[in-house]
Amino acid sequence: MNYTAEIISVGTELLLGNITNTDARDIAQMLSDIGINVYYQTVVGDNPDRLKAAVAIAKKRADILITTGGLGPTCDDLTKQTLAEAFGKKLIFDAAQAEEMRAYFTQRLHAERMTENNYQQAMLPEGCTVFHNACGTAPGCAFEAEGVRVLMLPGPPRECISMFKNCALPYLKALSDSEIVSHNIRIFGMGESSVEDKLRPLMLRLTNPTLAPYAKDGECMLRLTAKAATRPEAEALMAPVLEEVRGVLGNLIYGVDAESMEAAVYALLLKNGKTMAAAESCTGGLVSKRMTDIPGASQVFCGGAVTYAAASKTAVLGVDAALIAEKGAVCREVAEEMARGVRLRFSSDLGVGVTGIAGPSSDESNKEVGLVYTALSDGGHTWCRELHLGLDRFRVRVSAANHVFDMLRRYLTGLDIETLT
Repeated sequence: MNYTAEIISVGTELLLGNITNTDARDIAQMLSDIGINVYYQTVVGDNPDRLKAAVAIAKKRADILITTGGLGPTCDDLTKQTLAEAFGKKLIFDAAQAEEMRAYFTQRLHAERMTENNYQQAMLPEGCTVFHNACGTAPGCAFEAEGVRVLMLPGPPRECISMFKNCALPYLKALSDSEIVSHNIRIFGMGESSVEDKLRPLMLRLTNPTLAPYAKDGECMLRLTAKAATRPEAEALMAPVLEEVRGVLGNLIYGVDAESMEAAVYALLLKNGKTMAAAESCTGGLVSKRMTDIPGASQVFCGGAVTYAAASKTAVLGVDAALIAEKGAVCREVAEEMARGVRLRFSSDLGVGVTGIAGPSSDESNKEVGLVYTALSDGGHTWCRELHLGLDRFRVRVSAANHVFDMLRRYLTGLDIETLT
């Protein structure tokens, strides 16, 4: 059976734009991975009448109704009460959940006691499946009524996504007698439209598995999905398609199911027993930030230097001041010296340097906005790319960092470093 879902996100702060609704985005992506179609997403403020009206519409057009938010202890947390009433369910006090909450307060929060209003979180619809909250106090739950599966999840993203992965996904997967398996093919060096153009005949030919492109910040992704009775059967359906895609895109594919470019580089640095350091100007520390977002990055990342001003490039990295005076801070030679300098400064195996003009206007050199140089040095040789990345400051910075990671990836896999082939 093909299920359809609607996500109702509850919270006035979402309507006012005070908080970005990442819950609905992340849940929709994970539902797609298991073959559940999300046809509608709704945002409702903390108002029981409007929530009840949204639920009345949703249960007529969806097999699965997922709510986020409104499960907390305060007077505006009314999701459970409203949905229980909408589906004719009584709320029953769950003593076991209350005890879990008390333990959370005393052991995790080191509080002397739990305030009385927290006990309303232990009121759950009769006969429901309880979803344990590993990151907070509000339990979630699921029940079936009027031919609809209703799942209620907390609003804070850390709690919501943890509960969805650990509780809701297994619950939903049990509804199906088939396996839906997906692989994400990560691509750098070719945009979404060009990827689609090269693979369009293949995409149009496929029915199971399917292949679809998605644009990401500064890169592209293909999602390959198959449905079969078992996971091995689904994998067997996808294997020849994946090989065909590899044949078309070749080295532009930097990973299958890699979380990010930096994660792929991190794994390669570990595998090769190499370390790196980063010298950054126009990216403002973005390369270093993305590397240190990875747990355990200290095994491969020695350090970084944000040498934004010309004088700091000389003082920190040893870039020749006369070179900067002659050619400006944005040039191939400066990027190369930055890469060599940061490698020596941090005693790393590899050094990367990036300098450019992110915009919105040029510097005293009047070079074009979007002109960026990225360099990589291993002590014996230095490679550099000249890039023209457009006028958008955010895009320039993200794309420049991606090029740094791509150069590292290519070095560590023995590919051509300076060109995208």
